[in-house]
Amino acid sequence: MFNIKRMAVLAALFAGLAGPALAADLPQPIEEAPPPVVEAQPVDVGGWYIRGDIDYHKSTVRGIDYITYGAEPCPCGPPTPVPGSNSFDFGKLKGGFSLGGGVGYKINDYFRTDLTADYWFKSNFNGGTSDSSGATSVEVSKMSALLLLANAYVDIGTWHGITPYVGAGIGGARVRWDRVYDPSPAATETNPGSANWRFAYALMAGASYCLTDKVILDAGYRFTHIQGGRMFEWDASSAGPGFDHGINTHEVRGGLRYQFSGNNGCAAPVVAYQPEPEPIYTK
Repeated sequence: MFNIKRMAVLAALFAGLAGPALAADLPQPIEEAPPPVVEAQPVDVGGWYIRGDIDYHKSTVRGIDYITYGAEPCPCGPPTPVPGSNSFDFGKLKGGFSLGGGVGYKINDYFRTDLTADYWFKSNFNGGTSDSSGATSVEVSKMSALLLLANAYVDIGTWHGITPYVGAGIGGARVRWDRVYDPSPAATETNPGSANWRFAYALMAGASYCLTDKVILDAGYRFTHIQGGRMFEWDASSAGPGFDHGINTHEVRGGLRYQFSGNNGCAAPVVAYQPEPEPIYTK
C-alpha cells in the first residue's frame, strides 16, 4: 500500500513538471504588429501660386454696323452722315492661339482666386458688304486682344490626384483691329482700324492633375464674352466709322500651376513614427 501511495505522489509530481514543458512545445500565437498610424496633413491655410497657359480659340463676331455718308455740304469738313446705319452681310474670324500667365492664391481646399493676362495673337477676319444697288464688297482685317481677368474657382474635390473645378472671371479686354479694306486689285476703299478697352467676362470648367507635390497640370474650357465697340474709323474714300456688336470666344486651354506653399491636395500623407513591437520568441 505504501508503494501505491508513493507511486501516486511521483506520478502527480511528474505531471506537474511535464505539463509546462509540453505546453512550451505547442505552437504559440504570434501577435501581429499594429498598422502604422497615418496622420492627417497639417492644414496650412492659403498658398500662393503662379500659372502659365496656352490655348486655341475660335471667336464669333456678333454683327457689324457702319455709318454711310451723303454728299459734302462744303469742302471744309467731312460729309454729313445719312440717318441710320448699314450692316455687314457677314463677318467671320478664324481660329487663333494665345499665351497667358497669372498669379493666384489658394484660400482652402475648395476655393482659390487669381489674376490672369492673356494675349490673343492675330486672327484673320473676312466679311462682306453690299449697297442698295446690289454691288458687293469683300472686307478683310485682323483682330488681336489683350485680356485681363480677375477669376474665382471652386475646386469640387480631389480623387486620385485629379481635381475638377468650375470658375468665373470679370475684367476687360483691349481689342485691336487692323485696317479694314477690300483686297481686290481695283478697290480703293480702306478704313483705319481701331483699338479700345472693353468690358469682358468669362466662365470656366476643367480639371487639374498633380504632377508633383508642387506642380499641377491644368486643362479646361473657357467661354469669354467681350463687349462691342468701335471696329474701324471713317476714311474719305469710304464709309465709317464701324462698330462690332461684341465677340464671343470658345477656348480650349492647357497649362501648369506652381504652388509655393500651402496644402494643394497633392502632398502624400505623413506616416507617424510607430515603434517596432517586441520580438516574440517561440520554440
